[in-house]
Amino acid sequence: MREQVVGAYVVRRFLLMLLTLFGISVIIFVLLRVMPGNIVDVLFDAAGYVNPREKAKIEAELGIDQPIAVQYATWIGGLARGDLGYSYVSERPALEEILPRIPVTAKLAALALAFAVLIGVPLGVISAVRQDSGLDYLLRVLSLTGLSMPSFWLGLLILMAFVAYFGTIPIYTEPPATVWQELLLLSVPAAAVGFRSSALMMRLTRSSMLEVLRQDYIRTARAKGAPERSVNYHHALRNAILPVVTVIGIEAAFLMGGLIITETVFNVPGVARYLVTALTQRDYPIVQNLVMFVAVIVVLINFLVDMLYAVLDPRIKYSGS
Repeated sequence: MREQVVGAYVVRRFLLMLLTLFGISVIIFVLLRVMPGNIVDVLFDAAGYVNPREKAKIEAELGIDQPIAVQYATWIGGLARGDLGYSYVSERPALEEILPRIPVTAKLAALALAFAVLIGVPLGVISAVRQDSGLDYLLRVLSLTGLSMPSFWLGLLILMAFVAYFGTIPIYTEPPATVWQELLLLSVPAAAVGFRSSALMMRLTRSSMLEVLRQDYIRTARAKGAPERSVNYHHALRNAILPVVTVIGIEAAFLMGGLIITETVFNVPGVARYLVTALTQRDYPIVQNLVMFVAVIVVLINFLVDMLYAVLDPRIKYSGS
Protein backbone atom coordinates (compact mmCIF):
# COMPACT_ATOMS: atom_id res chain seq x y z
CA MET A 1 0.00 0.00 0.00
CA ARG A 2 2.77 2.42 0.92
CA GLU A 3 4.54 1.68 -2.37
CA GLN A 4 1.40 2.66 -4.30
CA VAL A 5 1.03 5.88 -2.32
CA VAL A 6 4.70 6.77 -2.83
CA GLY A 7 4.42 5.95 -6.54
CA ALA A 8 1.38 8.21 -6.91
CA TYR A 9 3.21 10.99 -5.06
CA VAL A 10 6.24 10.68 -7.34
CA VAL A 11 4.01 10.84 -10.44
CA ARG A 12 2.22 13.94 -9.10
CA ARG A 13 5.50 15.66 -8.30
CA PHE A 14 6.89 14.79 -11.73
CA LEU A 15 3.83 16.17 -13.51
CA LEU A 16 3.98 19.30 -11.35
CA MET A 17 7.64 19.65 -12.31
CA LEU A 18 6.76 19.50 -16.00
CA LEU A 19 3.95 22.04 -15.53
CA THR A 20 6.34 24.36 -13.68
CA LEU A 21 8.93 24.12 -16.45
CA PHE A 22 6.26 24.88 -19.05
CA GLY A 23 5.19 27.99 -17.15
CA ILE A 24 8.80 29.10 -16.75
CA SER A 25 9.49 28.61 -20.46
CA VAL A 26 6.51 30.80 -21.38
CA ILE A 27 7.55 33.54 -18.96
CA ILE A 28 11.16 33.49 -20.17
CA PHE A 29 10.16 33.66 -23.82
CA VAL A 30 7.55 36.39 -23.44
CA LEU A 31 9.69 38.62 -21.20
CA LEU A 32 12.58 38.53 -23.66
CA ARG A 33 10.28 39.54 -26.50
CA VAL A 34 8.59 42.43 -24.68
CA MET A 35 11.92 43.98 -23.72
CA PRO A 36 12.64 47.21 -25.64
CA GLY A 37 14.85 46.57 -28.65
CA ASN A 38 16.20 43.37 -30.15
CA ILE A 39 19.42 42.07 -31.69
CA VAL A 40 18.68 43.85 -34.98
CA ASP A 41 18.28 47.19 -33.17
CA VAL A 42 21.60 46.59 -31.42
CA LEU A 43 23.35 45.85 -34.72
CA PHE A 44 21.97 48.92 -36.48
CA ASP A 45 22.60 51.19 -33.48
CA ALA A 46 26.24 50.08 -33.52
CA ALA A 47 26.45 50.79 -37.24
CA GLY A 48 25.03 54.28 -36.74
CA TYR A 49 22.28 54.09 -39.36
CA VAL A 50 19.00 52.30 -39.99
CA ASN A 51 18.05 50.87 -43.37
CA PRO A 52 14.43 49.69 -43.00
CA ARG A 53 14.71 47.20 -45.86
CA GLU A 54 17.91 45.62 -44.53
CA LYS A 55 16.50 45.59 -41.01
CA ALA A 56 13.34 43.77 -42.13
CA LYS A 57 15.47 41.28 -44.09
CA ILE A 58 17.61 40.42 -41.05
CA GLU A 59 14.53 40.10 -38.82
CA ALA A 60 13.02 37.67 -41.33
CA GLU A 61 16.24 35.63 -41.47
CA LEU A 62 16.34 35.40 -37.67
CA GLY A 63 12.62 34.62 -37.46
CA ILE A 64 11.90 37.43 -34.99
CA ASP A 65 9.36 39.02 -37.33
CA GLN A 66 6.95 36.14 -36.73
CA PRO A 67 4.23 36.16 -34.02
CA ILE A 68 5.44 35.30 -30.52
CA ALA A 69 3.34 32.12 -30.45
CA VAL A 70 5.01 30.86 -33.63
CA GLN A 71 8.48 31.71 -32.30
CA TYR A 72 7.72 29.91 -29.04
CA ALA A 73 6.46 26.80 -30.83
CA THR A 74 9.60 26.77 -32.98
CA TRP A 75 11.83 27.05 -29.89
CA ILE A 76 10.03 24.32 -27.93
CA GLY A 77 10.05 22.05 -30.98
CA GLY A 78 13.77 22.58 -31.30
CA LEU A 79 14.31 21.80 -27.61
CA ALA A 80 12.42 18.53 -28.01
CA ARG A 81 14.79 17.58 -30.86
CA GLY A 82 17.91 18.80 -29.04
CA ASP A 83 18.23 21.79 -31.38
CA LEU A 84 18.79 24.97 -29.36
CA GLY A 85 19.11 27.22 -32.38
CA TYR A 86 21.99 29.50 -33.31
CA SER A 87 23.59 32.37 -31.45
CA TYR A 88 22.71 35.71 -33.03
CA VAL A 89 26.14 37.11 -32.19
CA SER A 90 28.61 34.32 -32.96
CA GLU A 91 26.32 32.58 -35.49
CA ARG A 92 27.40 29.24 -34.01
CA PRO A 93 24.98 26.62 -32.67
CA ALA A 94 23.81 27.65 -29.20
CA LEU A 95 24.61 24.17 -27.90
CA GLU A 96 28.27 24.59 -28.88
CA GLU A 97 28.39 27.92 -27.07
CA ILE A 98 26.72 26.66 -23.88
CA LEU A 99 28.10 23.14 -23.39
CA PRO A 100 31.77 24.09 -22.74
CA ARG A 101 30.70 26.52 -20.01
CA ILE A 102 28.44 24.17 -18.06
CA PRO A 103 31.24 21.99 -16.59
CA VAL A 104 33.11 25.08 -15.39
CA THR A 105 30.13 26.43 -13.46
CA ALA A 106 29.19 22.92 -12.26
CA LYS A 107 32.68 22.36 -10.83
CA LEU A 108 32.69 25.77 -9.16
CA ALA A 109 29.22 25.21 -7.69
CA ALA A 110 30.13 21.69 -6.50
CA LEU A 111 33.29 22.93 -4.76
CA ALA A 112 31.41 25.81 -3.13
CA LEU A 113 28.63 23.48 -1.95
CA ALA A 114 31.13 20.93 -0.64
CA PHE A 115 32.93 23.69 1.26
CA ALA A 116 29.64 24.92 2.72
CA VAL A 117 28.42 21.48 3.81
CA LEU A 118 31.73 20.20 5.18
CA ILE A 119 32.28 23.39 7.17
CA GLY A 120 28.77 24.57 8.03
CA VAL A 121 27.07 21.36 9.20
CA PRO A 122 29.82 20.11 11.59
CA LEU A 123 30.31 23.57 13.08
CA GLY A 124 26.55 23.93 13.53
CA VAL A 125 26.43 20.63 15.43
CA ILE A 126 29.38 21.66 17.62
CA SER A 127 27.78 25.03 18.31
CA ALA A 128 24.52 23.36 19.39
CA VAL A 129 26.20 20.71 21.53
CA ARG A 130 28.39 23.37 23.20
CA GLN A 131 25.54 25.86 23.61
CA ASP A 132 26.39 29.14 25.41
CA SER A 133 30.07 28.23 25.67
CA GLY A 134 32.89 30.45 24.45
CA LEU A 135 33.23 28.30 21.34
CA ASP A 136 29.50 28.67 20.65
CA TYR A 137 29.70 32.46 20.82
CA LEU A 138 32.76 32.47 18.56
CA LEU A 139 31.03 30.31 15.96
CA ARG A 140 27.89 32.43 16.09
CA VAL A 141 29.91 35.58 15.46
CA LEU A 142 31.67 33.81 12.58
CA SER A 143 28.35 32.80 11.05
CA LEU A 144 26.96 36.33 11.33
CA THR A 145 30.11 37.60 9.64
CA GLY A 146 29.61 35.17 6.79
CA LEU A 147 25.97 36.17 6.32
CA SER A 148 26.81 39.88 6.44
CA MET A 149 29.74 39.81 4.03
CA PRO A 150 28.91 39.89 0.29
CA SER A 151 30.72 37.13 -1.59
CA PHE A 152 31.99 39.49 -4.30
CA TRP A 153 33.55 41.79 -1.66
CA LEU A 154 35.17 38.80 0.03
CA GLY A 155 36.43 37.72 -3.39
CA LEU A 156 38.05 41.10 -3.96
CA LEU A 157 39.72 40.91 -0.54
CA ILE A 158 41.05 37.45 -1.40
CA LEU A 159 42.46 38.72 -4.68
CA MET A 160 44.16 41.65 -2.92
CA ALA A 161 45.60 39.30 -0.30
CA PHE A 162 47.01 36.98 -2.99
CA VAL A 163 48.63 39.92 -4.76
CA ALA A 164 50.09 41.31 -1.51
CA TYR A 165 51.44 38.04 -0.08
CA PHE A 166 52.08 35.79 -3.08
CA GLY A 167 52.56 38.25 -5.93
CA THR A 168 49.99 36.47 -8.10
CA ILE A 169 46.28 36.68 -8.79
CA PRO A 170 44.16 33.48 -8.89
CA ILE A 171 41.91 34.21 -11.87
CA TYR A 172 41.33 32.57 -15.22
CA THR A 173 43.66 33.95 -17.87
CA GLU A 174 43.86 30.79 -19.99
CA PRO A 175 42.46 27.25 -19.68
CA PRO A 176 44.21 25.30 -16.88
CA ALA A 177 46.75 22.77 -18.10
CA THR A 178 46.03 20.16 -15.43
CA VAL A 179 43.18 19.07 -13.19
CA TRP A 180 45.19 20.14 -10.14
CA GLN A 181 45.70 23.64 -11.57
CA GLU A 182 41.99 23.92 -12.32
CA LEU A 183 41.15 22.80 -8.79
CA LEU A 184 43.41 25.47 -7.34
CA LEU A 185 41.89 28.17 -9.56
CA LEU A 186 38.31 27.19 -8.69
CA SER A 187 38.92 26.60 -4.98
CA VAL A 188 39.48 30.32 -4.31
CA PRO A 189 36.16 31.60 -5.73
CA ALA A 190 34.44 28.49 -4.34
CA ALA A 191 35.65 29.36 -0.84
CA ALA A 192 34.48 32.97 -1.28
CA VAL A 193 30.98 31.82 -2.26
CA GLY A 194 30.87 28.83 0.07
CA PHE A 195 31.72 30.93 3.12
CA ARG A 196 28.32 32.60 3.06
CA SER A 197 26.51 29.31 2.40
CA SER A 198 28.42 27.60 5.23
CA ALA A 199 27.38 30.38 7.61
CA LEU A 200 23.72 29.87 6.66
CA MET A 201 23.97 26.10 7.10
CA MET A 202 25.79 26.48 10.40
CA ARG A 203 23.06 28.67 11.89
CA LEU A 204 20.27 26.46 10.56
CA THR A 205 21.98 23.28 11.80
CA ARG A 206 22.49 24.84 15.21
CA SER A 207 18.87 25.94 15.62
CA SER A 208 17.52 22.62 14.32
CA MET A 209 19.84 20.63 16.60
CA LEU A 210 18.87 22.69 19.65
CA GLU A 211 15.19 22.04 18.96
CA VAL A 212 15.76 18.29 18.62
CA LEU A 213 18.02 18.07 21.69
CA ARG A 214 15.12 19.33 23.83
CA GLN A 215 12.82 16.49 22.74
CA ASP A 216 11.68 13.81 25.18
CA TYR A 217 13.24 10.91 23.27
CA ILE A 218 16.67 12.56 23.57
CA ARG A 219 16.28 12.77 27.34
CA THR A 220 15.12 9.15 27.34
CA ALA A 221 18.19 8.05 25.39
CA ARG A 222 20.45 9.84 27.85
CA ALA A 223 18.57 8.36 30.80
CA LYS A 224 19.17 4.88 29.37
CA GLY A 225 22.90 5.58 29.39
CA ALA A 226 23.44 6.04 25.66
CA PRO A 227 26.85 7.60 24.86
CA GLU A 228 26.76 11.34 24.29
CA ARG A 229 28.25 10.94 20.82
CA SER A 230 25.50 8.46 19.88
CA VAL A 231 22.82 10.80 21.24
CA ASN A 232 24.16 13.81 19.34
CA TYR A 233 25.05 12.26 16.01
CA HIS A 234 22.75 9.24 15.69
CA HIS A 235 19.52 10.32 17.41
CA ALA A 236 19.61 14.13 17.21
CA LEU A 237 21.45 14.92 13.97
CA ARG A 238 19.48 12.43 11.90
CA ASN A 239 16.21 14.12 12.86
CA ALA A 240 17.61 17.65 12.65
CA ILE A 241 19.05 17.27 9.18
CA LEU A 242 15.83 17.65 7.14
CA PRO A 243 15.75 21.48 7.17
CA VAL A 244 19.46 21.48 6.35
CA VAL A 245 18.86 19.18 3.36
CA THR A 246 16.27 21.65 2.09
CA VAL A 247 18.77 24.51 2.32
CA ILE A 248 21.48 22.41 0.67
CA GLY A 249 19.12 21.83 -2.25
CA ILE A 250 18.26 25.52 -2.50
CA GLU A 251 21.92 26.53 -2.33
CA ALA A 252 22.88 23.96 -4.98
CA ALA A 253 20.22 25.35 -7.32
CA PHE A 254 21.27 28.93 -6.56
CA LEU A 255 24.94 28.24 -7.19
CA MET A 256 24.29 26.92 -10.70
CA GLY A 257 22.81 30.24 -11.81
CA GLY A 258 23.71 32.75 -9.12
CA LEU A 259 27.46 33.01 -9.58
CA ILE A 260 27.30 35.99 -11.92
CA ILE A 261 29.33 38.42 -9.81
CA THR A 262 31.76 35.79 -8.56
CA GLU A 263 32.49 34.52 -12.06
CA THR A 264 32.99 38.10 -13.21
CA VAL A 265 35.35 38.99 -10.35
CA PHE A 266 37.49 35.88 -10.86
CA ASN A 267 37.16 35.91 -14.67
CA VAL A 268 35.65 32.41 -14.67
CA PRO A 269 34.25 31.49 -18.12
CA GLY A 270 31.10 29.88 -16.78
CA VAL A 271 27.39 29.87 -17.51
CA ALA A 272 26.40 32.76 -15.24
CA ARG A 273 28.92 35.22 -16.67
CA TYR A 274 28.03 34.24 -20.24
CA LEU A 275 24.34 34.76 -19.46
CA VAL A 276 24.93 38.42 -18.60
CA THR A 277 26.94 38.95 -21.79
CA ALA A 278 24.24 37.33 -23.92
CA LEU A 279 21.53 39.37 -22.21
CA THR A 280 23.24 42.69 -22.96
CA GLN A 281 23.61 41.62 -26.60
CA ARG A 282 19.94 40.54 -26.90
CA ASP A 283 21.14 37.09 -27.94
CA TYR A 284 17.74 35.43 -27.45
CA PRO A 285 18.67 31.78 -28.18
CA ILE A 286 21.53 31.88 -25.67
CA VAL A 287 19.59 33.70 -22.94
CA GLN A 288 16.40 31.65 -23.10
CA ASN A 289 18.26 28.34 -23.26
CA LEU A 290 20.59 29.25 -20.38
CA VAL A 291 17.72 30.44 -18.17
CA MET A 292 15.76 27.30 -19.07
CA PHE A 293 18.79 25.19 -18.15
CA VAL A 294 19.01 26.86 -14.74
CA ALA A 295 15.26 26.41 -14.25
CA VAL A 296 15.54 22.69 -15.01
CA ILE A 297 18.36 22.37 -12.48
CA VAL A 298 16.36 24.20 -9.79
CA VAL A 299 13.18 22.19 -10.33
CA LEU A 300 15.05 18.89 -10.57
CA ILE A 301 16.99 19.52 -7.36
CA ASN A 302 13.78 20.37 -5.51
CA PHE A 303 12.25 17.15 -6.83
CA LEU A 304 15.24 15.11 -5.62
CA VAL A 305 15.14 16.80 -2.20
CA ASP A 306 11.48 15.82 -1.81
CA MET A 307 12.37 12.23 -2.67
CA LEU A 308 15.29 12.29 -0.24
CA TYR A 309 13.01 13.22 2.67
CA ALA A 310 11.49 9.74 2.76
CA VAL A 311 14.94 8.16 2.87
CA LEU A 312 16.13 10.34 5.73
CA ASP A 313 12.92 10.18 7.76
CA PRO A 314 10.63 7.14 7.29
CA ARG A 315 7.97 8.85 9.42
CA ILE A 316 7.06 11.06 6.46
CA LYS A 317 3.71 10.09 4.97
CA TYR A 318 2.61 10.75 1.40
CA SER A 319 -1.05 11.58 1.51
CA GLY A 320 -3.29 12.06 -1.45
CA SER A 321 -3.87 15.70 -0.62
